[in-house]
Amino acid sequence: MSASPTPGQLYKRLLTFVWPHRVAFTLSIIGFIMFAASAPMLAHLMGWVERTLQNPTQDNILLIVGALLGVYLFRGIGTFLGKYFTSVVGTGVVQALRLQLFGRMLNLPSFYYDSESSGRLISRVIFDVEQVNGASTRALTTVVQEGMTVLLLMGYLIWLDYTLTGIFLVIVPVIGLLVSQASRFFRRYSRGIQKSMGEVTQVTNESINGYREVRTYGAKDYETQRFTKAAEQNRKQVMKFSRVNAINVPTTQMVIALGLGVMVYLMFQRVANDQMTTEAFLQFITAASLIAKPIRALTDINSIVQKGLTAAESVFSILDADVEEDAGSQSLPDCNGDVRFDDVSFRYDKAAEDALRHITLNIPAGTSVALVGKSGSGKTTLASLLPRFYELTAGRILLDGQDTRELTLDSLRDQIAIVSQQVTLFNASIRDNIAYGALRDLDDEAVFAAAKAAHAHDFISRLPQGYDTQVGENGVMLSGGQRQRIAIARAILKNAPVLILDEATSALDTESERHIQAAMEEVMKGRTTLVIAHRLSTIEQADNIVVIESGEIIEQGSHNELLAKGGAYTQLHQLQFTDPQPSAADAR
Repeated sequence: MSASPTPGQLYKRLLTFVWPHRVAFTLSIIGFIMFAASAPMLAHLMGWVERTLQNPTQDNILLIVGALLGVYLFRGIGTFLGKYFTSVVGTGVVQALRLQLFGRMLNLPSFYYDSESSGRLISRVIFDVEQVNGASTRALTTVVQEGMTVLLLMGYLIWLDYTLTGIFLVIVPVIGLLVSQASRFFRRYSRGIQKSMGEVTQVTNESINGYREVRTYGAKDYETQRFTKAAEQNRKQVMKFSRVNAINVPTTQMVIALGLGVMVYLMFQRVANDQMTTEAFLQFITAASLIAKPIRALTDINSIVQKGLTAAESVFSILDADVEEDAGSQSLPDCNGDVRFDDVSFRYDKAAEDALRHITLNIPAGTSVALVGKSGSGKTTLASLLPRFYELTAGRILLDGQDTRELTLDSLRDQIAIVSQQVTLFNASIRDNIAYGALRDLDDEAVFAAAKAAHAHDFISRLPQGYDTQVGENGVMLSGGQRQRIAIARAILKNAPVLILDEATSALDTESERHIQAAMEEVMKGRTTLVIAHRLSTIEQADNIVVIESGEIIEQGSHNELLAKGGAYTQLHQLQFTDPQPSAADAR
């Protein structure tokens, strides 16, 4: 495992996102310098005030008033330039990070989602990126603005009296040590906060999406306990972070106050011994007083910087993750749909044994094959290898005689349509859900025809807004059968030569199933179809039925041929038809 990047490396990488906004960044730096320069100007004006008190003529009074107004106008312009253009840069950085992060997530391999919780991924896009925003806007503003103020005031103090300033500089290493020690704890606890926020998001997401199950199975108290545990863990991590910050800030302030106290004492001694004028005294003590606030702000901002750097590390871990392997360079503009699995084996990442072993299966173009078997036998895994959601461990899959690994992913998946048991609909109109993605530019007539073929047009037409009806999150406004028919219409509209139906009729009632079965028989004509079904009655007409057990093909043939053999298929058939409510097969 590679070592974690240092804070310097993380900030250097963040600056690559700043570069496209270099003009705004330059203007913000100019503004910060203007703001910082106003601090020694104000300190120097205290000498003018002392002289004006000694000789309060009208001209001297107007001069000091004009100078004060001029300094604050100069300071105000600097403040505007610094804060506004830093915001421009910061929001631009966050936008770029969010877009890159989201784009990366869309291209991560399937096994990444198998091992990572959706709550943590969502938390990265929302929570972690906001923490980066803190480091790239507020922290950057404070570091540059207050840092420049400290440097310019320090230079002014050295110019006034370098011996006194040297005393103050002695405390700088002490402050640096305190900040360094606090930073270690800040980053550690920031990681804990991120992890706990991911758990809070996960529990919330699951409870909201599964609210029917939560209520039906009396799980309100259980889910409340889960959420309370996750929220309490987050609170503990936040309190640990806050405790370090609460100790670090006043400790640093006491060190600064100690240095200032020594300087003030020595200054009064010099004034008493006529070694320093009252004018110089006022200028020095004003500058020394002004330097305390920016140093305190720099110390206080350390916690935000460390949060942002920890969040940046989390975000960059996604941006650096390997995307789906796509070494293919060829395409299939005209695909017939001839599919062959040639001695295919597959093992899931970190699994102890193969999920599929030596699968050889020929599916001629335009024919249908049904995959049946017990839960966990490998049916869906086999179908998932065709669109390369997972990469083979051994063997090869041929599409029209061409190894699918030699095809680009886009070209391969253009030839395949999928209808899954777990239907995914988006919070958009019915039309947008049917004409989804690359299908969105197809005309309404094509959408209507697909809906009719899927026996969905009639119920859609009866809805108040018809095809413009919003379906809600994951189609919550529709019944299970209606959602399934929308998904089937989407697959029909794609008109791909290869069709994968993974438990495609499992969510339908008897009447809906009858309509959809008729529609599927029609749409399967001329297409190579892989059907995964737990209801054997729906696949009796398949050209070939393949029985899979423990990742291996144990028998295949037509419905009548397999029944005549009296083997595994016959046992499944007898078991199912003696059980009026068979259990759905597991996805794998």
